[in-house]
Amino acid sequence: MIKNVVFDFGGVLVDWDQRYFYRKIFKTEQEMEHFLGEICTLSWNAEFDRGLPFAEGIATRMQEFPEYAQEIAIYREGWEDMLKGDIPEGVALLRRVKAAGYQVFGLTNWSAETFPIAYDKFDFFKLLQGIVVSGEEKIIKPDPRLFQILLERYGLKAEDSLFIDDNPANIAAAAKLGFNTVLFDDPKRASQKVAELLGMNFQF
Repeated sequence: MIKNVVFDFGGVLVDWDQRYFYRKIFKTEQEMEHFLGEICTLSWNAEFDRGLPFAEGIATRMQEFPEYAQEIAIYREGWEDMLKGDIPEGVALLRRVKAAGYQVFGLTNWSAETFPIAYDKFDFFKLLQGIVVSGEEKIIKPDPRLFQILLERYGLKAEDSLFIDDNPANIAAAAKLGFNTVLFDDPKRASQKVAELLGMNFQF
């Protein structure tokens, strides 16, 4: 029986995208996509989620790509503009699941430096009974050790827990550990799937 629901944040509860900031910096979509695809990539950003300090990561990147030094230098100061807002369906799901009596937790790949900004910005984070942030643990999903930290810290069992994430690799890792899982690839469809899995009668 599912007792706990574990939410990923980016792509499930929060709409974060580098483009929201860098569209204001580059003149064309083509220039921006080249920069984000080759310079300030998502895999590079993932190192901040793994615990790399922004100052260190940005300085190193500026040395590697001096022709983009100005655009790289503003990555950290522009980070909050990458945080567009919440994802209404995901937040509604969190509130309904919590109101139904399930324990709710967060398991996120997020920099320890920037997560406090998001935590203060969105009140729904306060509904969670526990949060594991990759940047604080120096481990990122889909590494199974991050899931184990969640289970051990809060005394949970994987088989009693439902994990919701928008990344197929993270879903696969959780399923391998025994979690029930729902891929949040389409907010309305995924939310409805969660409702059905939990036996909750509501429509999105």
